[in-house]
Formats: sequence, C-alpha cells, structure tokens
Amino acid sequence: MAKKPVSTEPLSFVEIVMRADAETIKAAYEARVKVDGLLAERDEAYRRIAELEAQVETVMGEPGVFIFPDPPYPVAGFSSSAKASAKKPAAAPAPHKPATPAPAPTSDAAKPKPGDAK
Repeated sequence: MAKKPVSTEPLSFVEIVMRADAETIKAAYEARVKVDGLLAERDEAYRRIAELEAQVETVMGEPGVFIFPDPPYPVAGFSSSAKASAKKPAAAPAPHKPATPAPAPTSDAAKPKPGDAK
C-alpha cells in the first residue's frame, strides 16, 4: 500500500506541538536535518572564504593592505553597514620616510648684495 504524501507546507511551532501526530513530527525532523546539512555547507563555505582571504594577504605580504569588497550577495545576519565596517581594516600608519632637510626659504633681505662684504 502506498503512503499518503506528506505535506511540504511550512509548519508553525503551534502546529507541531498541538497536532503532534507522527507525520508532523517526522516532517519537522526531516526539515531540521536538511537545515543542519545546509548550515554545515554554509560553515564550509565560510571556511573556504577565510582561506582565500588569507591567501590574498599572503600574496600582498602584509595583513590589512588589501581592502576586500563587500560580498556580491546578501548574507543573513549582516547589515550593509556592519559588513563595510567589518571588512575595512584600521588605517595603516604612514610609512616612515627618512627626514631630508628642506631648503631654507629665500627672501631678498637674506641674500647678500653684490659689493657687501661680511
């Protein structure tokens, strides 16, 4: 005998608790297993992104030099302002340049005049 098809309609918490028949509980369990699988896949994707970003920083030679652009797709749990501030590194200090003496400003009063002897 064929089983009757299980409804794939979204289940509310109240429906699961109040109806509590075997089919509803089984459907909720199957949905949870599927969600857990998707979350594991998402975790793997984030791990891969972290590896790629580390490789970019290795190529650049210094962490924080390359500013990563915002992701091209919306990501749950991150607002656009949070993404922007999380991706932007702190301002890097300016590289130290050796001090070179600047030429003194010249004015007509400071120049010796021809014929003046010091």
